[in-house]
Amino acid sequence: MGIVSDDDYAFVGGYPTPETAARAHDEADLVRAIWCYRFFYPTVSLEATWRGNLAGGVVPNEAFALLEGTPRQVVFTANSDTPYSGVTVDLSDGPVVVDIPPGVLMGTANDLNQLWVLDLGLPGPAKAAGGRHALLPPGWEGDVPDGVYAAHATTDRVLVLVRALPQHGDVAGAIELMKSVQVYPLGGSSGDWPIDWVNLSEEDGLDFSPVPWELGLDYWRVLRETLDANPSNPEYRFAYGELAALGIEAGKPFEPDARLAGILEHAARAGHAQLAAQSFADRRPERQVWDGTHWEWAVLQPESGRFEAPGYTDLYAREKWFYQAQIESPAMFARQPGAGSLYWLGLRDETGAYLDGGGSYTLDVPLPVPAGLFWSVTVYDARTRSELSTEQGKAALRSLVELADVGETGSVRLYFGPEAPADPVDAAHWIRTAPGVGWFVYFRIYGPQGPTFDGSWHLPDFHRVDD
Repeated sequence: MGIVSDDDYAFVGGYPTPETAARAHDEADLVRAIWCYRFFYPTVSLEATWRGNLAGGVVPNEAFALLEGTPRQVVFTANSDTPYSGVTVDLSDGPVVVDIPPGVLMGTANDLNQLWVLDLGLPGPAKAAGGRHALLPPGWEGDVPDGVYAAHATTDRVLVLVRALPQHGDVAGAIELMKSVQVYPLGGSSGDWPIDWVNLSEEDGLDFSPVPWELGLDYWRVLRETLDANPSNPEYRFAYGELAALGIEAGKPFEPDARLAGILEHAARAGHAQLAAQSFADRRPERQVWDGTHWEWAVLQPESGRFEAPGYTDLYAREKWFYQAQIESPAMFARQPGAGSLYWLGLRDETGAYLDGGGSYTLDVPLPVPAGLFWSVTVYDARTRSELSTEQGKAALRSLVELADVGETGSVRLYFGPEAPADPVDAAHWIRTAPGVGWFVYFRIYGPQGPTFDGSWHLPDFHRVDD
């Protein structure tokens, strides 16, 4: 659709001609649909994660997921740094308590709108002491017992992600600590609901992303099904009105005619392109981490867990994050020493060109990295925003594993490319890429320290060595 002029719209006596009215309606519906696509992308994305869990054998309130992230699953920017547990909670019958044991656990709860509910464990109010955390359904107004940390969700479905730090490399012990998490009704006690754990780590092909739906009518079908399954969020009333104008409304069939179906398909493709451009061709100047480099903040808006800027909600920042990632939390976004974690996005080399799966690159990481806990570099496929899958079978270099012996001075050189370096030591610090597949990385620091933010420590750009 090109630029139009006033001459392209015909009026007679102030009234639009039939041709002008038809064109105006089509354009209005397309603009409306593109906006709705972008606004509801976080909801459709977490619905995909919910369905991916169920496909793997997870049962809300009964059987929860264990996952050691690998390229075998399709999950938006998941990582292999620590094992995950996914606690799927259904609040349809009332509030639910998630009881966290003492220890080095990090957790956060998001509802199906990917709105932050509360943090648990180290980033939460009780820190390493654990504690009881009540997830309250929309509109619930009952009493909460003393000593219970509580917050409302905007949907009945809530996903609680809990991660355990492997002490001294003890992954098995970390998993056992996560399995001691208890879930039970508010007013009940530990053991009221027997809990099973489903290990999804060995499952090939599980898809927790909206990628299969994001370019067509299935996106809108899934969105309508999600609206049917959850209470409406009063804060979204204006957005539901835009959906209703497109024939998408909770409790009503989704039966677009040929005209509207074509517009919705166009909107899905255009909306996806706009989200991709904001994530991978961001034009906001504050994206840059350090002057003179191409590293970007993966999260543009650090002030809160809900992308609140002074006076408005930063929808652009929200869209950039949720196109490439899932789950929000203040602890993930805070830019201050002692925060839970931070993420830097690397997708260009020193010339500004995108990272190319057919090229060979190095990254020299200054030591020590200012991480109070640990750090990592994870490689993602730009098409799926999930860990890059190659015959190497891994996509991460981690200070707790592959880089555990690099020392604390100088720098360590990391390698990325389709062929392994000849030197075995260098090859141990290498991630295979795939020709024809664009890739990007998240450089993560857990427990970031002062030099992370004051500019006294910074990363250089990727250097392409095969030009």
